[in-house]
Parts: sequence; structure tokens; C-alpha cells
Amino acid sequence: MSAINTVYVPVYAPDRSKLMPTVPSRARRWIKQGKAISFWDHGIFCIRLTFEPSGRETQQIAVGIDPGSKKEGYTVKSQAHTYLNIQADAVTWVKEAVKTRREMRRARRFRKTPCRKNRHNRARGGLPPSTKARWQWKLRLCNWLYRLFPITNFIVEDISAKTIGKRKFDATFSPLQVGKDWFYGELGKLGKLQLRSGWETKLLREELGLKKTKDKSAEKWTAHCIDSWTLAWYSVWGDTVPDNTRLLCITPLRFHRRQLHKLQPAEGGTRKREGGTLSHGFKRGSLVKHIKYGVTYVGGYLKDRISLHCLDTGRRLAQNIKTKDCKFLTYNSWRARLLPRTSSWASAA
Repeated sequence: MSAINTVYVPVYAPDRSKLMPTVPSRARRWIKQGKAISFWDHGIFCIRLTFEPSGRETQQIAVGIDPGSKKEGYTVKSQAHTYLNIQADAVTWVKEAVKTRREMRRARRFRKTPCRKNRHNRARGGLPPSTKARWQWKLRLCNWLYRLFPITNFIVEDISAKTIGKRKFDATFSPLQVGKDWFYGELGKLGKLQLRSGWETKLLREELGLKKTKDKSAEKWTAHCIDSWTLAWYSVWGDTVPDNTRLLCITPLRFHRRQLHKLQPAEGGTRKREGGTLSHGFKRGSLVKHIKYGVTYVGGYLKDRISLHCLDTGRRLAQNIKTKDCKFLTYNSWRARLLPRTSSWASAA
């Protein structure tokens, strides 16, 4: 059986309640007939009906989640169809950013720079910033998917850390353990939560006859989404051959928060400003339409001009753009790119 590799279109009722997704051809027909209004939501094409639907019944839809240290997989699936496959890059830069911030703060105390009195160490206790950012990113994606589809179940491959057999120590010793417990608690508020170990996922995958690629960094369905699809299939069942292996790759944008000054002084010994999230009225990461470069997203600024970046690669296209030449489209916090179609799930390997 060959895969049709169709990315389904999320559908909203006139009162903005979620309905079952539809195929792109039907969505285009509704838009042409004036029965629906189209819009984009973080790289996903959606429609909102202008008429009362004949029925509002929904099926069980599960989200399979395969966490990872560098990349992770998400699959939205019902018993009949696979609606969306996502391969997302993990947030990996927070640990170094916090270390640099600490070094800058300590260095300022040895210079003739006005500084506040040392405060109590507020970093003690709770989740480390790097761990918190990783699990918050996963929850952001799940909240986004829950907003698009009438999701009922979440099934996650449970990753575990080494323990020593003491209950009190094992419950809080690892940031991984504390982080995933927080994530599971928040995810359980959205729908029914199921957990499966890695070895269970492997057995299910082998029973289905699916082969996983060894290259974990490859932008292929068989790298991470093969496990997330297997988990989603276990939750809602259905055909044992995937009907959709097309990938939506997502990369979170890194925003440099406002800092006191740059790490190194410029010519003349002065230290220029560093960081910030606004560029002449545009929030960084926002999607804009430029008269020459088309749809791009906003980066930094230099004097009275802003820079624009490519949606697919993140490469800077120009840095001397006038704000009057840009039309604001929507706020954005990640880059989303849909990979080309493949003829079958086997070719995704």
C-alpha cells in the first residue's frame, strides 16, 4: 500500500470549536464556494467554516511523542488517517546562555560599574533553566496541536534516568525525572495520558514491520516520527501501514533577551547594547511580507533599518530593510518547513 502523504487541514466551526480535519481538495472547494475562510497557524493551513456543519461528532485522535536530546517526533493520528508528522529540534542553548550570563554578572562586580547588592542565590531548588526550557518547548508544541485538532489521547515514550533504589532520592535527584514529571502533569490536563517504555516501542515497531534509520539527525520520517507514529497507532489502532509520512520540520527561534551590554567593548572602549525582542515596532520572529523578498521573518535592526530572514533556512536575506516596505502578517516563534512528498513510507528511509 502506497502512502498518499496528504497533510490534512484543521477545521473550525463558526463558533471556533474544533472539528475533524479534512483533505486539502475539499478545503479549497469550500473556500472557493464561500463556505470557509482560510488562515495560517504557525505553518499549518487551516479553515473556519461560515455555515453550521451537519454534524459535530469527532473520533479519537492521539498524539504520539518520541522525546529526544537533539530532535523529537510528534504524530497526530486517528484510527483512519495520519493527519500530521512533526520533527522538531530541541532547545539546546539555554545551559550555555545561563553560564554566560553568570560570568558577565560576576565580571561586572570587579569593574567600576554601578551594580546592585548581591542577592540570595535564587537558582537553588526547582528545575534548572535548561531542563525547564526543554520540557516547556514540548508542552508548547502539544498545546499548539491541541488547539488545531480535537485530540483525546497523548502517548509518550517514557525516558528514564538511573536510580539508586531509595524512594526519596529517586523522586528528585535528576532534573530529567523532575522535568518529565512536570510535563506529564501538564499534559494530563489536556487529555488522557499514556506512557510506554523505549523497549515497548521497539517491540511494537518490529511487530508492524517498520525499520528505523540509524541517523538520528536525518530529516526523515524513519528517524523519529516512526516511533511517534507507532505509539499513536497503539493508542487508536487502525491500518498497520502508515498512510502519511510527510514531515513538517520545526525549529524554535532563539531570541537574545535584553542584556546590559555586549560581551566585548567596541572601538573606543564603549560597550553597545545587546539583545532585545523588538525591532522598530516589529516583534522579532514575526512573519512579514516584503515587496521584494516575500514572506520572511524579522530579525535584528541596525539604526533605522531591520533585517529579514528566510523561513526555510533562517539565513539572513537583508539587513537594510525599511519598515514601511513590510506588511505584518502574524507573530511567530519558530520556523516551520514542509518537506517534499515521498511515494511510500519505505522511501522515507
